[in-house]
Amino acid sequence: MKVTAIAPANIAFIKYWGRKDAKLRIPSNPSISMNLSACITKTTVEFSNDFKQDTVTKGFDEKRIIAHIDRIRDLAKTKMRAKITTNNSFPTSVGVASSASGFAALTVAAAAALGLKLSPKKLSSLARLGSGSACRSIPDGFVKWEGEYAYSLYPHDYWDLRDILVIVESKQKEISSSKGHEAVETSPFFAKRLAMIPKRIKWIEKALGEKNFPAFGKVIEEDCLDMHHVMQTQDPPLIYWNDKTREIMDTVRRWRKEGIPVYFTIDAGANVHLICEGKDERKVIETLGSRYQIIINKPARGAHLI
Repeated sequence: MKVTAIAPANIAFIKYWGRKDAKLRIPSNPSISMNLSACITKTTVEFSNDFKQDTVTKGFDEKRIIAHIDRIRDLAKTKMRAKITTNNSFPTSVGVASSASGFAALTVAAAAALGLKLSPKKLSSLARLGSGSACRSIPDGFVKWEGEYAYSLYPHDYWDLRDILVIVESKQKEISSSKGHEAVETSPFFAKRLAMIPKRIKWIEKALGEKNFPAFGKVIEEDCLDMHHVMQTQDPPLIYWNDKTREIMDTVRRWRKEGIPVYFTIDAGANVHLICEGKDERKVIETLGSRYQIIINKPARGAHLI
């Protein structure tokens, strides 16, 4: 059977860095994220007894993808080979959660192609084995990940937020997130970060529930800087920012003093996510100008078949 699915990347507002269990991709702390409407992976999976071997679109991590297909084949108790065709609407492996959308789309498409009837909880847990943050791209809208799976806190149309993704680096990262996780405990600030996470989770859930944008923005910036502080003090240090990243961070702080309500967050890369409410989108874009490539995202549905 041949099936196509699409899945969004997601931006973590409360981020995770470090793993309790590397093999099972169990995070050291809970995280909260939003699915991104314009950062999408579209994946078609076809299984057939006529295929002699698995094939994957060139340019993607064939070994890792086939390993994930093997997990799904095991569930379906089949040996059929697969043809996997996939593409992203945004740059790959630059810290914009392309593995999240990729493995979420792959999981949903492959499971459906093999006739597996899996619950959202099971799909999220299964996607996590391919890429940890992929579990957050399965549920709808605003999502919380705790332990083995993620679930929706609010649907995508709950709050009219914008994520204006500013692309300042489109080259593939030299050090992947997976590799970076391995050294997290060498940072002297990792334990302090973990101790603060429960408070930040409560603060962000309260801000989400009240749609309190200033409180929301303050927490997401604080958590972003905290995570990168841990990264930058690991051994060896993991420094993803470049000069343009820092310039935009400083610019956002200046804009707020000038009355523009916008905050930043940055995942494991150099590219910057500008978070604002929908009513302020035009003002932020006009103030940013045309110097950078941008991708404008609204909150999005989770992974689904098309």
